[in-house]
Formats: sequence, structure tokens, C-alpha cells
Amino acid sequence: MRKSNTRRDGGLDALRASLTLLVLFHHAAITYGASGDWYYKEVRTGPDLSSQLLSLFSGFNQAFFMGLFFLLAGYFTLGAVERHGAAVYIRERAVRLGLPLIIYFLLLSPATMALAATARGRNFFAALVGNWTQGRMEPGPLWFCEALLIFAGLYLAIRAFAPGLARRASPSFPSDVTLALAALGTGVAAFLLRLVWPTGATLLYLQLGYFASYVVLFAAGCLAAPWACLDEAPPEQRRLWITVAWVTFPLMPIAVVLGRHIPWLAGAQSGGWNVQAAVYALWEPFLAWGVILGLLHFYTRRFETLGPLWRSLSRRAYAIYIIHPPVLVALALAWRSAAAPPALKFLVTGTATCLACYLLAGLLLKAPGANKVL
Repeated sequence: MRKSNTRRDGGLDALRASLTLLVLFHHAAITYGASGDWYYKEVRTGPDLSSQLLSLFSGFNQAFFMGLFFLLAGYFTLGAVERHGAAVYIRERAVRLGLPLIIYFLLLSPATMALAATARGRNFFAALVGNWTQGRMEPGPLWFCEALLIFAGLYLAIRAFAPGLARRASPSFPSDVTLALAALGTGVAAFLLRLVWPTGATLLYLQLGYFASYVVLFAAGCLAAPWACLDEAPPEQRRLWITVAWVTFPLMPIAVVLGRHIPWLAGAQSGGWNVQAAVYALWEPFLAWGVILGLLHFYTRRFETLGPLWRSLSRRAYAIYIIHPPVLVALALAWRSAAAPPALKFLVTGTATCLACYLLAGLLLKAPGANKVL
């Protein structure tokens, strides 16, 4: 019998809220030495243990957390379209995704860049005006909204012109062979994409080198929606893929260490015809599948109903995601002169950013019309 995912799932709401807070800590890690791009980097990435551990933390996150966001987005797409119709769905997406994207692009991104510029001795207001007049604006973390708008448009196009493909789903959870082939195909696609767009390179503000897993997971969410089978993996299968994730996790750090001493293992992880790039591209999906299955099972079982704090956090999660960059940069700058280990600063600044954004998001949601957007 066909099921439906129209009922709100407290576990998935709690999972999205937790992933949002993980995004904040992810960017805090980059602030204090992890590899990656961010508005303000107090500690440059280096060979020291703290920087390497934070880079491993951010690399682990990157393997699954945004892909899991796309999986959840795809899972709820079918229900939204069928409840409201394509026209209303498009309008709702334009408001909830497009409007925050425009506001961030025009206001929050230049303001965050101006804040970061104060660490180099520039005046905030002068830097802000300079960003506006010179067109230094970008979507920052709201590239996710940009991507979702594109995915929503593609989904509606497929639904209109190939409705059988849009609804092609099985009432049973994918087999281990299917999951393995999906992971292998995703890794190969990521490797090929990174030959053209290495990680860090963008096209229309999107890092296409990461999009192989995003497309696969969004599509998986769409296909799971008619049968509400997002967390229907048999226990043995879930344990197998969690074990695969555990086994996979140390392979990338091992490859990095060996690459420093064995010439044929050397190369840039970001992309290219080299072993490091191939290992990294395959490492991500084989790690991600197990982590995602484990998180889905934990949250859907642990949070069948949400308490007041989790309901509040879930309600504010989207606003937290939108506003966190200037908050994080401001808090990091506030005690940049303090002598403290980077790992401690990462924990303190990350936690303070979560608390501050939670409070600010609550205030934002009280603004007239905020409920229609946030």
C-alpha cells in the first residue's frame, strides 16, 4: 500500500536543526585552522595537529551534511507539490528561497565581508560602501538556496515532461548492491567533475565539484517520498553501511599521510588525475551513506515527538542558517586578541554563535511577515 510523507516528522525536523548547528561549527572550524574558504580566518591552515584535526572534522562534515540537507529537501518536494500544485509551489519557493538569497546577496554578504576587513585595520562602514560600489557580493552559505531553486525547477520540468520518471520509485529500500553502485557512481562522477571544477572552484557561486552527491541524494529523496521509506533500511543493512563508514573514515587521512612520502600517491585532493583526488572523491559517498543511514535511524527513533526546546530550535533553524555568517565573524573578532588554543576558540566561538543565532532568530520570527519567509 502506498504511504505518504505529508505528516510532519519530529525526527527529521530535529535532524535538520542539528545539521544547521553543525554548519555553524563547520565554519567555526575553518575560522580556526581547518581547510576551506570563509570570510575570516584567524588561523591559517597548517601542518600543526590542531589544524589537521579541524580539517578532518570539516572534511568529515563535507562528506555528508549538505548532501543530507538535499536528501531531506528532495523527500519533502513531492508532498509540497501535490498539496499546493506546481504554481503555488513555485511561488512559495521563490519567497522562501529567493527572497533570503537576494537579501543575503545585497546586505549580509557585503556586511560580513566588511566585518572581516576590520581585522585588517579597515573601517567597517568604508569597507561596506566599498563592497557595494565595487560589487563585492556573493550568496555565501545561501548557495544552498540557489541550488534548491534550480533543483526545484528541474524537478517540475521532469514531472511535466517525464512524469513516469519523476514518480519511478520502489516500495522497498534500495539493496546493498544498489547503494554500492550509487556510491561508486557518485565517486566517479565527483572525480570527473573535479577535473573541470576542483573543490573550491565555482560556477555561478556553486562548487560543482561537490554536486555529484547533491544530485544523487536529492533524487533519492524524491524517489523515497511516495513510499515514505527514507528510514526503512533493514537493521542488518543499516549496520553494514555504518560499518562501511567506520572502515572508510580513516582511509582518507591515511592516504594524505602516505602521499607526503610516496611520490605516486601525491597530488591535490581538490581535483586532477591523481590518486589523492580519486581517493577523496570515492571516500565521500562511501562514508556518507553509512553516516546518513545512522543519523536517519537515530533521529526518527529518538525524536518521534519534539519537546519545547527542540520545537523552538527546529522552527528557528532556517533563520539561524541565514544569519550565522556575520554573527560568527563578529564573535570571532571580538576576542581575536585573546591568547587561547585554536581548538578552544573553535569550541567557544562555535557554541556562542549557536546561542546568539538562536536568540536573534527568535527575534526575527516576531517581525511582521517573517513566518512567510522563515
